[in-house]
Amino acid sequence: MKFSTTSTTASFTQPPKPKHYFLAQPHQPFFLFGVLWAIVSMVLFTLSHKGMVVLSIEENVFHLYSLAFIVFTQFFHGFLFTTFPRFCMSDAIEQKHYTPIVWLYEVAALLFFIGAMTSAWVVFIAMIGILLAHLMALITLLLLYREGKTPHKSDPFWILIAHAFGISANAMLVLVYGMGLIGISIYLFSLSPIIVNLFLVFMTFIAAQRMIPFFSHSFEIRPKYFVGKVFTFLVAKTLFSLLMIPFAEAIVSILLSLYLFLEFLSWKLPLFRSSAILWILYLALFWLPTALFIGGLTQLIEVFTHTVWLFAGTHLLVLGFVTTVLIGFGTRVTLGHSGQPPHADTLAIILFLWTQVVVLGRFALSADSALGGFNPWTFDAVSFVWIVLFVVWGARYGNILLFGKTRT
Repeated sequence: MKFSTTSTTASFTQPPKPKHYFLAQPHQPFFLFGVLWAIVSMVLFTLSHKGMVVLSIEENVFHLYSLAFIVFTQFFHGFLFTTFPRFCMSDAIEQKHYTPIVWLYEVAALLFFIGAMTSAWVVFIAMIGILLAHLMALITLLLLYREGKTPHKSDPFWILIAHAFGISANAMLVLVYGMGLIGISIYLFSLSPIIVNLFLVFMTFIAAQRMIPFFSHSFEIRPKYFVGKVFTFLVAKTLFSLLMIPFAEAIVSILLSLYLFLEFLSWKLPLFRSSAILWILYLALFWLPTALFIGGLTQLIEVFTHTVWLFAGTHLLVLGFVTTVLIGFGTRVTLGHSGQPPHADTLAIILFLWTQVVVLGRFALSADSALGGFNPWTFDAVSFVWIVLFVVWGARYGNILLFGKTRT
């Protein structure tokens, strides 16, 4: 498999040749469909949670699978198909190679949401299609890695490792779901910790620790095996979660949060002397140790008080860190690769602040549960602010992704 001979060694935000159409660059369809499915997924999840729609798939499985493998994974592909060739110093991916992956994802995603309202078997067929699309994307990245000329392949290697955990969890979910349809019940530990820690969080961390210092012109030397050490912490956290030892998991989370916080400070990022697009990314970066620390504390509180915080730490990681990074990177990539300055205007800043409303709202939902409140309006509010976030982001940047230009 050969890719385009176009050089990919230029800077991250260098404008592409003026091919302003929907499939001209891989991030365009992946980002736009990612936004669309983020809205659809949350609308259906909300309606199901309120008893207004009966899903053919378990509600919690629907929520996890749709967000992890239909929404976030497509954002990952949009970013990586654009930047991974530059990481590896390999050739760019031609449109003919990524277009089939895009359409397989979207057809399968549409089937998944239709099946969620009609038939469990349609959901299963859709999940197979999504898994196949994920596999095709991973093979594409692997070929780029093998063809790459850079002598520094550490970050691309770890990206492939994160994807390996993601696709393995995807395959196991599909297998268990399919066996359940024919009446064969298979006990399988919860895959949520693997998907969240070793796929979503670790993948986002690899991209953030590479790109944010680069954007900031920070060239502080990071510790040897920095990414490997973080990976080890995340593996330990995941194992303790799978073994249901919350006290040990909480201690690992707190230790990792302190390690990351001190490391991020050592990068000497211009935290208070930067443009809006950068301080937004700094905010996203520091959400990682913050979410780990708060998550560890809430776990300790659960252990000693027997209260339930409704996965507060998990949602702080996924919303505070992963979502804020993806919104930040998505905005920068969308603007930079359409030939526009990658600057955050007033609406972009409002959107990033609104993302923090999503994060804090979800934490408030957990706190309300732990304190015995169980107020339905807190769930409705969190769903509403999530939907508004992606509707407004899509309205603001959709025209650029579709046509490569701003609205006239």
